[in-house]
Amino acid sequence: MTFSFPWILWFTPLAFIPLLFKEASLQYYSWNEMIPKDRLSSIIAMILKFIATLILLTIIIGLSGPHSLQREIEKTGIGAQIALVLDRSASMDDPFAGNNQSKVGEMKSAAAARLITDFVNSRENDMIGMASFSNSGMYVLPLTDNKNAIISAVRATAGNALFQTNIGSGLTTGAELFNKVPDSGSRAMILLSDGAGRIDAATQEKIKDWLGRFKISLYWIVLRQPGGISIFNTSYKARDDEPLPPQIELNEFFKTLHSPFQAYEAEDPKTLQKAIEDINQKEKKPIKYLEKIPGQDYSTHCFVAATLMMIALLTLKLIEVRSWL
Repeated sequence: MTFSFPWILWFTPLAFIPLLFKEASLQYYSWNEMIPKDRLSSIIAMILKFIATLILLTIIIGLSGPHSLQREIEKTGIGAQIALVLDRSASMDDPFAGNNQSKVGEMKSAAAARLITDFVNSRENDMIGMASFSNSGMYVLPLTDNKNAIISAVRATAGNALFQTNIGSGLTTGAELFNKVPDSGSRAMILLSDGAGRIDAATQEKIKDWLGRFKISLYWIVLRQPGGISIFNTSYKARDDEPLPPQIELNEFFKTLHSPFQAYEAEDPKTLQKAIEDINQKEKKPIKYLEKIPGQDYSTHCFVAATLMMIALLTLKLIEVRSWL
């Protein structure tokens, strides 16, 4: 047991003050030898003092906030440790490729936040963390099983965006979420972006090393830009003096990872939903997780006990015999 306000326990000696008072009588006699010995009354008087002391003790202990410590129980469930790495470049505030004729369609960032929220709510035993990126990677939330915190973080990504897409920094920031976290048995990173960027060789090696060392499966959901090249376009051939488009180059790099990788392409909210549902099915594996059992607060028990003893004390005082006559 521990206390929220242990300093209040310094007032404990005050609870024993009732034991210091001598018995007092409301009746006065000229000769005390006339008063018969009444051992029962003496015993009751001592009991009343002890009750008063216990009342003060329970009040002091209750005010100090006694509670048991939080416990963690290891359990086996179905789920995964998942890192969400979300693109926050300015283009995420544009409609999907399927809505390129009008700006009325749902924005990619809003649809992503809505569908990922549904994804989080449908999972039971996951630990989910989050990072985002635009011109650099941004740490948002560590791996946690607190759904309210996760959903709040996801919804916050629908805010103002920047113009660059540093996808390499986003991936390394997402991989760091697994550092110093015990492996539950299944780990995955969901990268959601509406484009790609070129990653330098040093960052590529870092990503390859971390994803392999931490045993992280990678899922890449590409939200296609209007008129953009598909990452699955096998017929595309670059000129001899031109590099591959960034999205195709990145897809080819991901295929060289030592950990499992799968790519998806979405042109509207429906195809994005299908991609997320497919990941949802793939990442339902037996895992070990720690269930946190919150400590129990005993303050109410102390105050209830003090109230009952005060009622008993008042009752005994009411039935006290005040005169022998």
